[in-house]
Amino acid sequence: MLFVLAGFTVLGGLVALLAGAYGLRETRRAERAGAFAWALVKPAPQGATRPLLQFETVDGDVFELPSPISPSRREPLPPGACVRVSYDPENPRTIVLLGRQRTVVDRAFMAAGAVIVLLGLTVAATAL
Repeated sequence: MLFVLAGFTVLGGLVALLAGAYGLRETRRAERAGAFAWALVKPAPQGATRPLLQFETVDGDVFELPSPISPSRREPLPPGACVRVSYDPENPRTIVLLGRQRTVVDRAFMAAGAVIVLLGLTVAATAL
């Protein structure tokens, strides 16, 4: 029974580790390979917590997307401000606010996942 619990612990840790690694990879990819644009910060729509970012792509398409940063950040985005974004030219809905990335959250997921995987492996080793 303890071995099964250890297996579920390892799987949960792997999910957290992979989620953090994927988020970090996507952020870095959008920063490096992305196109840059200035986005206008618009107020959050009624019932939403994140402000909208409106920007124009190099193709001339205009996108209005929710901000990728959490509204609980110490420095909220004031409506009417302009921020620089990097977006994926193949999928302009994937954006990164330059200088406001959430790499800390992704790295925390990776660290927590690694600790949980090690905990699960330790429990599995003691169960044998």
